[in-house]
Amino acid sequence: MTTLRIFEIFYSLQGESSRVGLPTIFIRLTGCPLRCVYCDTEYAFKGGGNMTLDEIMQQIATYGTRYVCVTGGEPLAQKGCSELLTRLCEQGYQVSLETSGAMDLTPVDARVKVIMDVKTPGSGEVEKNRWENLPLLKAGDEVKWVVCSREDYDWAKQMMAERAFPMNCDHLFSPSFHEVSGETLASWILEDHLQVRMQLQLHKILWGEKQGV
Repeated sequence: MTTLRIFEIFYSLQGESSRVGLPTIFIRLTGCPLRCVYCDTEYAFKGGGNMTLDEIMQQIATYGTRYVCVTGGEPLAQKGCSELLTRLCEQGYQVSLETSGAMDLTPVDARVKVIMDVKTPGSGEVEKNRWENLPLLKAGDEVKWVVCSREDYDWAKQMMAERAFPMNCDHLFSPSFHEVSGETLASWILEDHLQVRMQLQLHKILWGEKQGV
């Protein structure tokens, strides 16, 4: 029987991606092999408890929404994550996966909307980017860049030009919460006519930096 170590399951508004603002169930898995300098979920590196897939499905059925986001930590670091994703899809949920870009996307169900980070130099984990994932991205998936500085922004533009990103994936540019202002990043994007979606973290704007939102 497949079990996963779950840090928390909660109901909130989606704070990022093209689904921003939608009431969503979040399933946060414990653990992550990366240590990004701007990480806002360090509390999920350890802790939580083991749950079977049946227990997870029973809990989320109480929230009354079809949107589910599987996140972490790094959810794909647990081998049973792909089985959870498929189970959610089979039950009719619209599923998104937030992943660091450091793990192989091959086992992920094709029905899942992948939100994949590309780690910038400012993250401290740029060497963990798994570029082999790019051909595995599909229409509707999204690539997220957290920008910590002007150098990060210029690097991201360079990577978008040099790497073989699928044409049908949206690019999300986010300012690192305490390092670049939203106004600054917006001005860079507009000055360059860069065809990306800028996003702020709605949940932090509404409730501040705390877990369970």
